[in-house]
Amino acid sequence: MLGGQLGSKYPVHPNDHVNMGQSTNDTYPSAMNIALALEIRDRLFPALENLQKSLETKSKEFKDIVKIGRTHTQDAVPLTLGQEFSGYVQQIKNAIERIRLTLPHLYELPIGGTAVGTGLTAHKGLGPKTVKIVAELTGIPFTHSPNLFEGIANHDSFVEVHGAFNALAASLFKISNDIRFLGSGPRCGLGELTLPQNEPGSSIMPGKVNPTQCDALTMVCAQVMSNQNDL
Repeated sequence: MLGGQLGSKYPVHPNDHVNMGQSTNDTYPSAMNIALALEIRDRLFPALENLQKSLETKSKEFKDIVKIGRTHTQDAVPLTLGQEFSGYVQQIKNAIERIRLTLPHLYELPIGGTAVGTGLTAHKGLGPKTVKIVAELTGIPFTHSPNLFEGIANHDSFVEVHGAFNALAASLFKISNDIRFLGSGPRCGLGELTLPQNEPGSSIMPGKVNPTQCDALTMVCAQVMSNQNDL
């Protein structure tokens, strides 16, 4: 484009020119925060909101079905299946709100701090101007880190966000286990819920439908909860 040879470092050098005024120490944390914020907005929240709506639909559908409530898996007092599912709806609402509460710190970008937070070699005003442009391009209210030394040296915002992910995983684990338990059977289990058959259950046990979606979800939840310990 500038008349140079493809693959050469002249007239534009990738380190001396393209990365001028930048450091991996401020660009990487900023890029990580931006990427996670986009994933939460574009993928996680829509998925959770869709799940919430599905559970709300089932709660209304089951509003007149009376069943026995259980404590310690023993018979307790009656409630409707719709009321039981309304509890699941609230769990997902709470999970979404918990994640939202962690976002302000995730939106803080340490760009412009360069190597250690002093901003050495960066043009004055680079950080705030860059954050403003990123916010305009993404539609996410990113802000400039109030302390660049903290923003570069720590990833506490990731730990905070993942703490909310961990709570979400615990909620989904509980919901999945409940549905799997209530759908046990078909003859000698509870059989209160009819689970969809995603694949053949068994060639020797007629009517057996394995709750594979519940199983898959609990495994993902276990991975998320394990990740929390790693962070």
